[in-house]
Amino acid sequence: MKAERLAWIAVVLIIAYITWKAISPLITPIFFGLILAYAAYPIQRRLAPKLGEMHSAMLLTVGMLGLGGVVTFELLMISVQVAASFYQSVVDFFRWLISQPLPPEVLDFLQNFFNQLIPRLSEYISKQAFSLPMYLLQLVVFLFTFYYALSNAHEIAEEIRLAIPDRNRRLGEEILESLNKTLGALVRAWLVLNVIKGVLMSLGFLLFGVSDLYTAIVAGFLTFIFSFVPLFEGWMIWLIAAAYFAKDAMYLHAIGIAIYGFLLVSPMPDYTIRPMMVAKDANLDETLVFIGMIGGTWAMGVKGLIIGPIVLNLLLVLLKEWKRVVSKEPSRRHSQAPSKPVPHPGV
Repeated sequence: MKAERLAWIAVVLIIAYITWKAISPLITPIFFGLILAYAAYPIQRRLAPKLGEMHSAMLLTVGMLGLGGVVTFELLMISVQVAASFYQSVVDFFRWLISQPLPPEVLDFLQNFFNQLIPRLSEYISKQAFSLPMYLLQLVVFLFTFYYALSNAHEIAEEIRLAIPDRNRRLGEEILESLNKTLGALVRAWLVLNVIKGVLMSLGFLLFGVSDLYTAIVAGFLTFIFSFVPLFEGWMIWLIAAAYFAKDAMYLHAIGIAIYGFLLVSPMPDYTIRPMMVAKDANLDETLVFIGMIGGTWAMGVKGLIIGPIVLNLLLVLLKEWKRVVSKEPSRRHSQAPSKPVPHPGV
């Protein structure tokens, strides 16, 4: 019997390991599919009585597909332009540097370094360009996850509740409530802050004279969209504006738009204003939210911005439960009552 149990445990562990290896490359699109489905669920709940759960989920997924198509196209165009410009700038810089009257040893070193750097840089850019099919695959996985989570939201929530053991149902429901409260605060802060960053980016383009009103509005919209894309964020927009000024030797304008974007658009607001918004909405400590965002991003990338504060808040819930359980334990006093009455000092 014991050998059979060990065999089943080994089979389960092997299956779990193979499953993890199969889905680990797709964790990011699955994660964000679930998060955005959670954010869109209030809309789904309003549309479901009129259209039905399946049709309302399909409508929202089609809208997300259009948005994903726009983002993919813009990412492709901007990535190609930025990569080509960066490659040419590196080549021009080294050619200029080698043409300077430097000692022969320094020139030889620069020439060798240049000969090794350029092929590797070209290979890296080509590799990034060929990674577009992987991005499209992740987009497909994201859309399927988004649709499935919305169309089966009620069943998923019911299964989670049924999975809570009756013995620890109170603690399980408290954990779910804390998770829902923190995740809701993070999603609301994420959406609101991204809208504010888009507006500020448009104002920055107009203030520093980067472009006309129409292009400034487009830049603000792209800032809002890119704030949902891992690694890109809104800093891509003000960085392109700064590079545009630097190319025309307008260095003060370049420094100005860079400082403006860094402090008001990205990344500074993500680690200052966002923790304060989440802490106020979820009734948490700002320092706890800040540490969760920093540590989570460091450990898990952009997913950690959401996972970090949630995990720390769940840890607080568990610590409070442990404190409650310990406080209810009867105190064990080993003091022994005296067998004979203590004589009075005056006796």
